[in-house]
Amino acid sequence: MASRNSKKILLAFDFDHTIIDENSDLYVRKLAPNEHIPENISALFSNKGWTEYMGAIFKYLHSNGTTPSEIEACMHEIPLTDGMRELFDFLSKEHIEVIIISDSNSQFIKMILENFQIEHSVTEVFTNPANFDTAGCLQIEYHHFQDWCQLSTKNLCKGHILQQYRKKREQEGCQFASVFYVGDGSNDFCPTLRLSEQDYVLPRKGFQLLKKIRNYQPENNGKDAQVKAKVFDWDTGRDILKHLREVLENI
Repeated sequence: MASRNSKKILLAFDFDHTIIDENSDLYVRKLAPNEHIPENISALFSNKGWTEYMGAIFKYLHSNGTTPSEIEACMHEIPLTDGMRELFDFLSKEHIEVIIISDSNSQFIKMILENFQIEHSVTEVFTNPANFDTAGCLQIEYHHFQDWCQLSTKNLCKGHILQQYRKKREQEGCQFASVFYVGDGSNDFCPTLRLSEQDYVLPRKGFQLLKKIRNYQPENNGKDAQVKAKVFDWDTGRDILKHLREVLENI
């Protein structure tokens, strides 16, 4: 493909309910005693950002004897979304650059990508940094602190990350022919608005991103805040692969 195409495709993925068919943050809660999180920890949850909530869960799991290896085994139970194996097999051979932008954490994503042996297909992962401390407790930090985007959580503006990555790659001499943004949730809407007419947004069927795109009223948000990208909804990785192949054939 490299000889036929002078420009690359950038494929930006969300992670939970996109590459994998679960929410990794929610899934790890099964390691809690009786799979129950105490009310004082649940009260920390906020749809404006739940990094503190997850940090408290990790401390609770550790205080109840959960080990790093048990967390890793739990992550290894999570399946890829249907068709993602075929999609990643294709990505490993094609002229496509892949990044992940996720509000999960670096340890969970690393564990899962390595479990399915697809980590080498991913150029870079943007997520909340996490590491096990010397006692074996998983510690999580904000990816960044942002106060400029009302569509995003305070710890992660996916649109800003995508925009900065494209700018960096342009400075390095890489001009993308198109960007494919693949996601499912409300926090995937900000990057959707930053795509151009030459780009593609692929919201998963049955999830919030597709609903937000369908219900969006640009006249209430200014002429620049529009969904300009072509929209293709998807159900399996094979649907994404089909759209990707069609675009590549026309470059």
